[in-house]
Amino acid sequence: MPHSQFIVGVDLGGTNIVVCAMSADGTRQHGLHSEPTRAHEGADAVIGRMAQMVNETINVTMRETGVSRDAFRGVGVGAPGPLDREAGVVLVAPNLGWRNVPLRDRMTELTGLDAAIDNDANCATYGEWWIGAAKGGRNVIGVTIGTGIGGGMIVNGELYHGSSDSAGEIGHTTIDQTGRRCGCGNYGCLEAYASGTAIAERAREALAYDTASILPDLVDGDVSKITAAIVYEAASRGDAVATEVVRDTARFLGTGLANLLNIFNPDVVVIAGGVTQAGEALFGPLRAEIRRRAFKMAVDACRIVPGTLPGTAGVVGAVATFIAQRGAQLSPPLR
Repeated sequence: MPHSQFIVGVDLGGTNIVVCAMSADGTRQHGLHSEPTRAHEGADAVIGRMAQMVNETINVTMRETGVSRDAFRGVGVGAPGPLDREAGVVLVAPNLGWRNVPLRDRMTELTGLDAAIDNDANCATYGEWWIGAAKGGRNVIGVTIGTGIGGGMIVNGELYHGSSDSAGEIGHTTIDQTGRRCGCGNYGCLEAYASGTAIAERAREALAYDTASILPDLVDGDVSKITAAIVYEAASRGDAVATEVVRDTARFLGTGLANLLNIFNPDVVVIAGGVTQAGEALFGPLRAEIRRRAFKMAVDACRIVPGTLPGTAGVVGAVATFIAQRGAQLSPPLR
């Protein structure tokens, strides 16, 4: 795929839609912007807004680069929920309220461009592998931590989808068989302990036993407004309750990732999402927990790093997904 061509990447999330155009070699980005998803308006309205954002991004890119619309080869979309990639259908997306939505074909109809879709966490992992923190890896695990926990796996330089497009559901691996109930219905899932939602919930629970914390002050006394980001901020100020919550989060993640290191033996684990705001307060004990639980040879072979494409990993990966699904090679110098 010639590098003078452009692909538009779309990251469809439960809260926001992020769109940008990228050159096919990954070196240039144009028209990056986001809008609220407003999933309550229904699939047709959301897809219509996505298409409008794609067209706006194309217009910005044409103004900035002087290229014509013919330079845009297509649209890659990262979407939540189990997908049928071949059919281009979002099978189930609980956070959006979608079921059996033909996203790929609707995007093609509304934009006039060829479209491809993949799981949003796969896209984030692929983006970090292409031009981010996992660049140069051959076997990579990506973990995205936000409202939930998603994951992606790259085996020998290619995204691994499994037999039914459902590989990489790292958030729904079990770390405690009699533990917390997860939104998926299982008990003890990693997501039920270490997602952004779970971090905030555990902080609220801790406040019931230890009120000597600045957390309530940071949310004007309304503890229902505590988020993971608030917890990280309080921890950075030395708050004991928040620090313990972050440290426990590192232990939960370390347990889940140690299992994956022993099974998968990756050369890179890249962790993306808001959790990276916690910095070494999280990554220090996380790496220590992995060293404690995983085989030494697996630990020695693996870099455990925060993502370097905050807010854009999904759109970068959606572009990379489009390129790969159309049979072209991602530009080797950027690997």
